[in-house]
Amino acid sequence: MSQIAVLGSGAWGTAIALSLHRRGGHQVTLWSHSAEEAHHISTTGENTQFLPGFPIPADLAVTSDAAAITSANIVVSVIPSEFLRPTLARLVPYLRNGSFIVSATKGVEDRTFLRMTQVISQTLEPAGLLLSIGAFSGPSFALEVAQGQPTAVTVAFSDPLIATLVQQEFSSETLRLYTTTDVIGVELGGALKNVIAIAAGVAAGMGLGYNSAAGLITRGIAEITRLAVACGGRRETLAGLSGVGDLVLTCTGSLSRNRTVGQALGQGRKLPEILESLGGKVAEGVRTTRAALGLARKHGIEMPITEQMELILDEGKDPREAIRDLMLRPGKDEH
Repeated sequence: MSQIAVLGSGAWGTAIALSLHRRGGHQVTLWSHSAEEAHHISTTGENTQFLPGFPIPADLAVTSDAAAITSANIVVSVIPSEFLRPTLARLVPYLRNGSFIVSATKGVEDRTFLRMTQVISQTLEPAGLLLSIGAFSGPSFALEVAQGQPTAVTVAFSDPLIATLVQQEFSSETLRLYTTTDVIGVELGGALKNVIAIAAGVAAGMGLGYNSAAGLITRGIAEITRLAVACGGRRETLAGLSGVGDLVLTCTGSLSRNRTVGQALGQGRKLPEILESLGGKVAEGVRTTRAALGLARKHGIEMPITEQMELILDEGKDPREAIRDLMLRPGKDEH
């Protein structure tokens, strides 16, 4: 029996914990940074704030005690990118060599432009922790994973044997995992699609139609792929579940928080008000936009959609002007 600790009791962390528990054969612990939140989930038997309507089984442990993760041989990190580094620094004394870390956070760290597995590695290595760190990403709304709807994702480790092991441990009749060694491509596909999802939401909020959405999605995957390849990822990865698959989901699905943020912006609402209305839930694309552009400039990569999203998010640019500027860019060859 595997002992698995899921770090982060938001909607996505809770959904992963429920999926792993439903599979059977695991002892699953859901760790929360907040003692109050962990107590509430444990006593009510439900994550009423982030994933209401799904009973938490009595044998799925929910705790804020960091010591509870010490025995885990697989740790799933679902901590928002903004809080990943300081939270992991607190947990360093409770992690051990020999276990694996699967990062399921879709983001890029602000200012450093590091992927989540890089942040994890950079935080753990000074303490002598040399764990195998991989990424888990794909088209996967938390609500539908919690419901047990069939979902397919990708798990990436540089060591294919570890990727296969995690595939075997996580796969079930409702969750199918594909393996790859392209950690860079999987992580950047999962992070950068959130930026394009905001753009798709902006277009929807402005009342634009299917032509506009298709154009944004297609050109969005083009600029995501350019950056991922420049960073060492593989083009074929971005044509898979963690690239095109996740991008289509978040650009078209009403459950996407990033698309919801963009839609509100397209309707003329202001960003602080929109983020406040999320009730503590995180739209990673807001922070990732700035970080993605920093990474792109570092590698000399052009990302016109991302640039316009930064102007809308950080400088309050009128979305109609942003769309107009995208359309009036100098002509290009498609490939």
